[in-house]
Amino acid sequence: MLLPILAVIMTNFAAVAEGGTGSEAPGVSLPPPPSTGAMSLNEALARRRSVREFAHGVLTLDEISQLVWAIQGVTAPELRTAPSAGAAYPLEVYLLVGNAENLAAGIYRYRPGLHRLELVADGDIRLPFADAAVGQTWISKAAMVVVIAAVFERTTSLYGKRSERYVYTEAGHAAQNLLLQAAALELGARPVGAFNDLGVARLLRLPAGEMPLYIIPVGKSPRS
Repeated sequence: MLLPILAVIMTNFAAVAEGGTGSEAPGVSLPPPPSTGAMSLNEALARRRSVREFAHGVLTLDEISQLVWAIQGVTAPELRTAPSAGAAYPLEVYLLVGNAENLAAGIYRYRPGLHRLELVADGDIRLPFADAAVGQTWISKAAMVVVIAAVFERTTSLYGKRSERYVYTEAGHAAQNLLLQAAALELGARPVGAFNDLGVARLLRLPAGEMPLYIIPVGKSPRS
């Protein structure tokens, strides 16, 4: 039984490490994230807060690079920053960029293998997106909105019925990574679970088989 499971794991990882094979889609390569930071993990844990008010200001490419790397960055062959059952890596990360330095407004998909953002669609959709999040208008004030989606089939092919638990748990790992990285960068962020699944999927133009799980708006903190 072990050999078939390992074969599925390797197939899944090859599929989700698609960023490592290159992509012809327009986008932007991100600067490499630093391996050290000015704030300790203990301090980031103590400073983490859920905020729904954001100061005016743009996010830099360096900040965006660190944020997406914290969610799903590749740390070693077949390893990422968040643990994944069977290394299936079912999560996909999307950014709704509205106010960023040297990055046009639009929807972007993060490609971990290349540490690159792939453009899905041009334009600022933060306002209609907030409507899809049951009218939480404060979301549109964030400089960027992160959406964690999942392809459940990558995990169900390994673990069957129990897979749903594993995927949701993994989304929680990834979201906490993002929240702690935002705290370390002195940015504001807040996890959001109330939204219309179909409305969000349509706005993001998610492919068939992908499901949105988590919304996390990020922006300049009013405390900074």
